[in-house]
This record gives sequence, structure tokens and C-alpha cells, in this order.
Amino acid sequence: MPLQNRVTPHGAIVAIPERGTLMGNRGVLHADDGEHRRDWQLRRWIACRVEFQGRKRTLRQPRKYTELFFLDEATALAAGHRPCAECRREDYRRWQAAWPRDDTGADAMDRVLHDDRLDGGAQRTFPARLGNLPDGVIVQRAGGAFLLWQDTLRAWSPAGYGPPEPARPAERVTVLTPLVTVATIAGGYAVSPPGFSIPPARPIP
Repeated sequence: MPLQNRVTPHGAIVAIPERGTLMGNRGVLHADDGEHRRDWQLRRWIACRVEFQGRKRTLRQPRKYTELFFLDEATALAAGHRPCAECRREDYRRWQAAWPRDDTGADAMDRVLHDDRLDGGAQRTFPARLGNLPDGVIVQRAGGAFLLWQDTLRAWSPAGYGPPEPARPAERVTVLTPLVTVATIAGGYAVSPPGFSIPPARPIP
């Protein structure tokens, strides 16, 4: 049975069988018995490589950070995470260079991100026209999450994206990606290209 450790563009942490292409964390979210207890502990929400310097982790270790998994970078960013400064150093530097505020220290960026991603206990969203948004942003329309990419919208699923639909610039949508993250992308941070073929589910512990 899959663990509750996959993250959706809405920031929810769910138990699904599909494998993610990025890992991340928000602190210690599970109890010593491995059961999920909360959705975040720290302001530092990061997205990491799933492989780095041969390191191996046993999932759900007592009092160790909870490993989270994302379909891709667009999903991680929509959920409120940012690139890790260690395992994704080059991405982190690109993120800092595109950050729309003067203070690009990790603590300062995480404070702004935390304000923009949460409205109390719920995900903070905002309205916008598609034509005003950059590639790599995930929006909500008709109750579903859609990736905006190269003038098309593609329906998000845990296993990948659906076929392209026209992205009409005047259409108003609810943006799931935090406002400051959208500004960072618009300022030059290029989101890693997603894979559009939907692979078969590959369960991991």
C-alpha cells in the first residue's frame, strides 16, 4: 500500500502508487510509527533530486524529515516548494537571480513563499488571465489542475499530463502556483520541461 507522501499541485499530500521525478520535504510530518500527522512543520519547503551523490534513505525514519515526491518541477512549484540549495545548486542560483525581491537569502525567500502559498490552512490562490502567465504555471479550471506550456493547457494527473488544449489568453483562471513563484518564473527562472507521455504506474514504498 503506498505511503501518504505524494504531493499534488494543490499542495495536498496523498497516497497514490505513481512514482515522482523529484523529492522534497517540509520537515517531519510523520509520527514515529510512520503515520502521517501534519502537512508541514517548517517554512523551508524544498524540491530535490531523487538521486544525489549516491545517498540512500529509508523512508519514514522516526524523527527524520518526511520524504515527499512530485510528478515534476511544475508540480513542486505549484505546491509551494522551491529548488534545494544543495542537490540542485545551479537551479537554486537561477532561482535567486530571478527572485523579484531584494533579499535572496534562503530564510527571506522562504518567509515570502510561506505567505504566498498558504491562506490559513488552505492553499492561497489568485485569479489571472492566461495571457499574463508564464510557461510552467499550474492553474485550476473546471475543477481540475492544468499546466500552462507553450500556449496550451494540459490536464495534470498523478501519472502525467493529458493532451494539449488551446490556452486562450483572455480566459480567467485560478492560479495554483504561488504569486511570488509566478513572478520568479516570469523574471527568468525556466521551469524544467515536463514529460508529456503518461507512463504506467510504478509503485514505490
